[in-house]
Amino acid sequence: MAVKRIKPNIQSDRFDESRAFYNGVIGLEEHGGLDWILFFGTDQREVQLSVMSLDVKAHVHPDISIEVDDVDAVYDRAVKAGAEIVYPLTDEDWGLRRFFVRDPNGAVINVTQHG
Repeated sequence: MAVKRIKPNIQSDRFDESRAFYNGVIGLEEHGGLDWILFFGTDQREVQLSVMSLDVKAHVHPDISIEVDDVDAVYDRAVKAGAEIVYPLTDEDWGLRRFFVRDPNGAVINVTQHG
């Protein structure tokens, strides 16, 4: 199992201001999104952050997204370790298989794998 990227998720409803800041001030490009989430990054896929109002399916804000190449293996290890599963392992309509788990510090981690 390999980690492919780690992406911070900033909770906000201020999408216009976020666009102005992350594009105009920081210099990141907007890379699409949905009505509840924006993606900013560069031409390197590993350089990305998200600004989201609230995850529309989990109804919980994930602090960080970690993309892996085997989400089922990570899910199994999390369950065996007794970690709190905040959102169950789910195949999402937009092509991700994911779950949310709470780390020992209380942070919610969105563990994902692209279909």
